[in-house]
Amino acid sequence: MPSSVVPPLAVRMRPRSLDEVRGQADVLRPGSPLRRLVEGSGGAAGPLSAILWGPPGTGKTTLAHLVATASEREFVELSAVTAGVKDVRQVMEQAQRTRDLYARQTVLFLDEIHRFTKAQQDALLPGVENRQVVLVAATTENPSFSVIAPLLSRSMLVTLVSLTDDDVADVLTRAAADERGLAGAYELADDAREHLVRLAGGDARRALTFLEAAAGVADDSVAPGAQRPEPLVVTLAHTEQAVAHAAVRYDRTGDQHYDVASALIKSMRGSDVDAALHYLARMLEAGEDPRFIARRIVISASEDVGMADPTALQTAVAAMHAVAQIGMPEARIILAQAVVHNALAPKSNAAYGGINAAIADVRAGRGGSVPLHLRGSGYGGASRIAEASAQAAGRKKAPVYVYAHDEPDGVAAQQYLPDDLHGAADYYHPTDRGFEARLQERWRWLRERLGR
Repeated sequence: MPSSVVPPLAVRMRPRSLDEVRGQADVLRPGSPLRRLVEGSGGAAGPLSAILWGPPGTGKTTLAHLVATASEREFVELSAVTAGVKDVRQVMEQAQRTRDLYARQTVLFLDEIHRFTKAQQDALLPGVENRQVVLVAATTENPSFSVIAPLLSRSMLVTLVSLTDDDVADVLTRAAADERGLAGAYELADDAREHLVRLAGGDARRALTFLEAAAGVADDSVAPGAQRPEPLVVTLAHTEQAVAHAAVRYDRTGDQHYDVASALIKSMRGSDVDAALHYLARMLEAGEDPRFIARRIVISASEDVGMADPTALQTAVAAMHAVAQIGMPEARIILAQAVVHNALAPKSNAAYGGINAAIADVRAGRGGSVPLHLRGSGYGGASRIAEASAQAAGRKKAPVYVYAHDEPDGVAAQQYLPDDLHGAADYYHPTDRGFEARLQERWRWLRERLGR
């Protein structure tokens, strides 16, 4: 077969059985619905349609093919990008004929089902309901928002997770040796394998695509007329050249994971925007989960910026949600915006210090009963309990709660803290930086107004 028509390495290495599947041990455990579907297990229950939800390269297409091979089922593949209602109905009609004439079941694999409109998804319902087809649908989007409820209720939802680094390394090793892959003609150097694992980010397809490109670079490095080594070693330099990524000294599960994450936080805290962007880039290029980075930025927005610029938290939270919906590579832009905002914003840890001081008092046992006038009153007998508590405290009657909105300035000057902390608690100290500087005058006025 000419090299120009050789299928990609990722296609050639697609698992042919469950034994070759890497990762997803939980959803493929013995007796699980998905395993029974793949193995074509009999019984009264019958095969269930499935919606496979997970990141790219986690085996959604592979599992669909394995479902199709069980019990010699027919396999039809559609992409929601190009297919319409007419295509779906044609599949349903053909599946009905195949079942009636040949007693063969049809598996319909629908990739990117989240791109189907409601009307298009509605067209699937009769066939799934009557089991004309076994639907195996794949999506990278949350099915709760992207798949209609009637279709969800007729299918089992299978959540796939990114492969571990060990799983990806195993996929690469097997591909280098397997006859369907590189057939032992190449040897992958350890540091090259580690680099590919980092770049793959849990995506087996990406790892195999990078390996195939690196093998091509290794071939090109052999001088014309020179004898080709057997096996030809694929080095770190070959992988770097193939995917145009320099090797990042970064272990997502080791010390450097925490060192670089710490450097990012401290650079934002120190207002060095260039350093912060550098460490962000190192984390992203090493394959760090962008959702992890987003969570760190949100924490920094409260811990280090705080009320000096309250909009930093808004930016960070918006970035966290956007990153979860969009993913890489575009997520890098969103994360960069949040990092720049945190780095350039004026800094205050007053809120952070305030809650720590309050927690220290609570852990030390300070803070007695909630003042009577602040206790809940929305249940039967509350007033009787309040009166009894007042008498036990030596008061003639329980103090009356003053509704703040009834006061001309919107502030009710009454005791809020427990007795032992009233006049003693002193947690929050606004700085004179950024927006917090504008809060100082009101903070002082409020303390005086509340008798603090």
